[in-house]
Amino acid sequence: MKKLLYKLFLITCISITINSSAQVLTKEDSLNAGLVAKDVSTLIGGYGEAAYRNDIDRKNASINLTRNVIFIGHKFNNRISFFSETEIEDAKIEGGEAGGEISLEQAFIKFNINRNNYIAAGLFIPRIGTINENHLPTTFNTVARPRLETKLIPSTWRELGLSIYGTIPAISGLNYSAALMNGLNSANFEGGNGIRSGRFEGKDASASNLALTGALLYYVGSFRIQVSGYYGGSAGLSPREADSLRLNSGAFGTPVAMEEANIQFRKSGFYASALFAAIQIPDAEALNIAYAKNVPAAMMGYYAEAGYNLLEKTKYKNKKLISFVRYENFDLNSALPTNAIENDQYKQSYLFAGLAFLPLPGVIVKADFEYQTTGEPNPALVINPSPVAPKYLTNRSFVNLGIGYSF
Repeated sequence: MKKLLYKLFLITCISITINSSAQVLTKEDSLNAGLVAKDVSTLIGGYGEAAYRNDIDRKNASINLTRNVIFIGHKFNNRISFFSETEIEDAKIEGGEAGGEISLEQAFIKFNINRNNYIAAGLFIPRIGTINENHLPTTFNTVARPRLETKLIPSTWRELGLSIYGTIPAISGLNYSAALMNGLNSANFEGGNGIRSGRFEGKDASASNLALTGALLYYVGSFRIQVSGYYGGSAGLSPREADSLRLNSGAFGTPVAMEEANIQFRKSGFYASALFAAIQIPDAEALNIAYAKNVPAAMMGYYAEAGYNLLEKTKYKNKKLISFVRYENFDLNSALPTNAIENDQYKQSYLFAGLAFLPLPGVIVKADFEYQTTGEPNPALVINPSPVAPKYLTNRSFVNLGIGYSF
């Protein structure tokens, strides 16, 4: 009887999550929720997407198999499981050519402490934003992931460490997550790319600097509400090396901080979401001296999206045809140290409008129109400009088409 009640509890929890995020029950979800048949120990799943992009202003187009990811999981027993995802980007990798990547997106062991709390150890994705943790192409409507959750929150952001997460039974609908992992490498920070290039992603990561992350996620009625934060060191150097560069060493030396909050609403075919995120780099001035960079002291942005399932009140309501619009606005140099150079090109906004069709939960077909606006690039930051480079356009329009799948 206890085992039956436990299964019902797990099914209810995973159902709440899936209904709230419009996400298919994948093999990974099944293993994570403990819904694997007794005679099954190893599971294979995955996801992927392909995209067509037409640049209306430049009058050219491209098409790409953006990614294909294979999930392999293994249940050792009822308390210990292994999760891994291997990703191939851009279809292939060829020596001497740009593009293409093979990488591990996650590789960790999960330990069930009890029915409500779990530990993950290895390469995992912290709960920050909406797309970082739940980035299946069937969970977002645009052909590409939200720009803010690529350039400011660098999805898919994974590092090595230890995480504890679960639910708080005393408060129905409340989930928590906390993690200790390796920090960032500020030597690789790039203008216009946020902190993205500073990720280690499990490869030769420095353990001299560390990071803490935490999130609270609350389901109430038709709402999903989350706040999360990150604080970690970015020097990763010995005291002697750091001193020579006039940087602060230690576990949290030369810190980077991030705060994020988002809310989602789903009811009767309607969908709405909003997200705000900000990053602070208090030692940006020292980083610019040490590495001859143009690192900002702060970055921030937001987006809002609304949509409606046009099939909600038809006999085809088991399918979805979502009409949506999203607006994104962020500034990747919202605050600058005294030795940085402002670049209005990093002040960006995006307007998307389109349709997303899900004939079944694991398959999506997408089409959207994208209008992009930025400030003018600072010519002082252009070194050896090409005489044949096309004129920079502050306003550009694109038509995007895509397919995605998850299983």
